[in-house]
Amino acid sequence: MVHKVAVIGAGLSGLTSMKACLEEGMVPTCFESSDDIGGLWKFKEVSEPNRASIYLDFPIPADYPNYMHHSKILKYFRMYAEHFKLLQHIRLQTLVKSVRQTPDFSRTGQWEVVTENRDGQEERHVFDAVICCTGHFNYPNLPLKDFPGIDTFEGKYFHSWDYKGPEDMYGKRVVVIGIGNSGGDIAVEGSRVAEQVYLSTRRGAWVIRQVSDNGLPVDIKYKTRFIYILFQLLPMRFFNWFGEKKLNAMYDHTMYALKPKHRLFSQIPVINDDLPFKILSGAVIVKSNVKEIQGSTVVFDDGSVVEKVDIIVFATGYNYGFPYLPSSAVYKSGYRVGLYKHVFPPNLEHPTLAVVGFIHALGAILTQAEMQARWVVRVFRGYKKLPSNQAMIKAIENDTKSIDKNYIVSKLTPLQVDFVSYMDDLAGEIGVRPCLLWLFFTDYPLFKRVFWGPVTAYQYRLMGPGKWEGARSAIFTQFDRMYQPLKTRQPAEQETSVATGLIKLSLTIMAGGAAVYYVRVHHPTAIPSLLSKIHPQTV
Repeated sequence: MVHKVAVIGAGLSGLTSMKACLEEGMVPTCFESSDDIGGLWKFKEVSEPNRASIYLDFPIPADYPNYMHHSKILKYFRMYAEHFKLLQHIRLQTLVKSVRQTPDFSRTGQWEVVTENRDGQEERHVFDAVICCTGHFNYPNLPLKDFPGIDTFEGKYFHSWDYKGPEDMYGKRVVVIGIGNSGGDIAVEGSRVAEQVYLSTRRGAWVIRQVSDNGLPVDIKYKTRFIYILFQLLPMRFFNWFGEKKLNAMYDHTMYALKPKHRLFSQIPVINDDLPFKILSGAVIVKSNVKEIQGSTVVFDDGSVVEKVDIIVFATGYNYGFPYLPSSAVYKSGYRVGLYKHVFPPNLEHPTLAVVGFIHALGAILTQAEMQARWVVRVFRGYKKLPSNQAMIKAIENDTKSIDKNYIVSKLTPLQVDFVSYMDDLAGEIGVRPCLLWLFFTDYPLFKRVFWGPVTAYQYRLMGPGKWEGARSAIFTQFDRMYQPLKTRQPAEQETSVATGLIKLSLTIMAGGAAVYYVRVHHPTAIPSLLSKIHPQTV
């Protein structure tokens, strides 16, 4: 029986993992190498996804904005840790040096964890299970060998991991290499004070706005079950065409020198509202890949040259790994560490080692990490049994093929999954996936909000293990919480037109039909079985 659990890392994944352990009656001990909780959020200088997407069963303060600065997210994590009494289980400034199977692992499934405290003293601990929550942003990728002449550079260069703010860029000429979210954010922020910023990209990128139609946060607008079902019913080329057309209607990616080689849904896009304006105003100039560096001169693949460069920022991603784990516990599948459902190593005798937060999707990592942690503790407790090692390995290899087929991946980005399908998959393992058909017949008002509204963590608290009595109310009021921080002035309201009401009614009917069709195609026996059992009941 698992009782004592080691949690490695006190970032968002570590906090949700500790909470899940406590809910199942287990005692977690969290080891954090830095002097505070929060992980990467202690250092980030950018805003992050909509707060409705990261709502769990602990409310964010009403006055916090929809897109929160990293400092506010860090404050939320601290409130979360205090509310659920997690701080007493965290050992700060304690580095995990190694995690090894105990000599009697075949019988007990236990692990020996060796740590080093702030005074350099080693300690050895024995735990019934271990959860690794160190993520995939710990080891900056600085590929200097790919940039001939970097050793001759006369200015300052560093990885985006070391970027803390634009203070050192005042009046400077800056080259940012890499157009991911970090590269875009640093280019925009630096352009406000630098003489000139150049953004170098090898492949280009699709850039989407955080502010979507009608001013709604983009994930609130599009991360819904209705959209997800449409993705299952219609060919991907249609969504690529439609999405690219919509993005280019805002700013032509070819004209802005941003158009990538890949299609829109083949890779997670760059989320940046300010970058197109900075390009339009000339504050940021998009360039091709860097060919070589000659002193203070940077030469690009297209033959163009930028002189008198003062700073080069390498926004070139991260390597990942688990150096504290034994090699026997790490299964490799293609580019990636092979984990069953991105959580469990498939080659161990006992399922007492798990990884939480080692995932990449267009959605809030906190909600995914919480779902992973909820599943992990149920496996630890023996409430849920994993398949055989051979079956898990086969599933991992199929996942690798699917990721390679559907996404543009590399050694640095092999972790991408679809947010809704992944959440629903894990929710099915736990027994908390909302049944749309049941809601349609028994609680239609809730069905509409689950089907049309954003897929948030509340939906996975409606039923089953970990059910939260406040989940239904939270779903009905999540738009109120989205509007709350915007109500700084009360303008005159317009009445909803009859035409708008009819359109919404028509779309609701279409959505219901689409849901029934989807269930019939994928689960042909579900509807007859459910109809035979229906009785007046509210979830």
